Amino acid sequence: MSKKFDYGIRRLADCQNIEDFRELARRKLPFPVYHYIDGAADDEVTKDRNTVAFDDVDLVPNVLAGAEKVDASVTVMGRKTTLPLMLSPTALQRLFHWQGERAVAAVAEKFGLWFGISSLASVSIEEIGARFKGPKMLQYYYHKDKGLNAALLEKARAANFDAVTLTVDTIVSGNRERCKRTGFTTPPRFTPASALSYAIKPRWALDYIFREKFELPNVASPEDLANNVSLSVQDYFNTRLDPSMGWKDAEQLRNDWGGTFCLKGIMSVEDARRAADMGCDAIMVSNHGGRQLDGSRSPFDQLDAIVQAVGGRCEVILDGGVRRGTHVLKALATGATAVSGGRLYLYALAAAGEAGVDRAITLLEEEIIRAMKLMGVTRIDQLTPDKIVRR
Repeated sequence: MSKKFDYGIRRLADCQNIEDFRELARRKLPFPVYHYIDGAADDEVTKDRNTVAFDDVDLVPNVLAGAEKVDASVTVMGRKTTLPLMLSPTALQRLFHWQGERAVAAVAEKFGLWFGISSLASVSIEEIGARFKGPKMLQYYYHKDKGLNAALLEKARAANFDAVTLTVDTIVSGNRERCKRTGFTTPPRFTPASALSYAIKPRWALDYIFREKFELPNVASPEDLANNVSLSVQDYFNTRLDPSMGWKDAEQLRNDWGGTFCLKGIMSVEDARRAADMGCDAIMVSNHGGRQLDGSRSPFDQLDAIVQAVGGRCEVILDGGVRRGTHVLKALATGATAVSGGRLYLYALAAAGEAGVDRAITLLEEEIIRAMKLMGVTRIDQLTPDKIVRR
């Protein structure tokens, strides 16, 4: 990885890349909240590998190609988008900035990108469907409560969501040690150990206390709301999600939904083939940002084998580790339909709300376009395997 320098990132205008947004988010957030975004499972080896893996592949440019005008658009799950970039569904966004999912949805709509909200979103499915017209997916957690499972589908259908994406790698929570050390819960519990970290970030604290009450409107039960229940994400996964979920359940969910359907969390060739056999429209090659099984492969390391295994029978979306426009090009040249990421915009959301997300996506768009020109390609389909070499 390239050497990092301390450029004194203090404001949005100082941010020139995703790592800069990460630093600004660190400065602005209480440490339990920052470490929830930044942390992962166990020793965080997989989280780090997700990004480092791109360094093992080199781009091979062509020159004198006349790349004055570049078209970076692709079609993903039936919707044309201006960039081969998707904003992955992530939970709890109004904890990171009071604008939360509304800010991310607005930027996705502006740029014409796919945007996903989590079942654990802090804004309702109904509101997102009513306010934003761009392509959107519901990231679906399979709960023990079958009534809740059915209700999530009905809400997505009524709100005209374009796809449902079932997350398949969370039947038990990963060991998120940073969250255990900081005591992070949803909503936050102010303990003697954590109180100071919230107090010294007054802007965040004032927004949290005086703006709209933090809730998880799509999954919270009346009892949770009445009792102001706080849970860690680990506790939520371990107590409320169904560890018996299997392929028959996934197929039944696809049939119940009846529309565009994606599986998120596919990492093995065997599972990729089975997803294609099942008739999935797309799979997201993902290890949950390294938050689940530490020591697992990075999505980019597995991408080529999975692309070859499905043989075009479903779209393959790379999810995880993307920090640069060149990462996007390497994934596309390996055969991905598009790439998707969460932290790449969460750091920016935490740093500056909608303005931060807008700047982050603008910088990535500029990087993608510039890299395409330097590669001598004018369309995404020209990013073929001969444009990369693995070291």
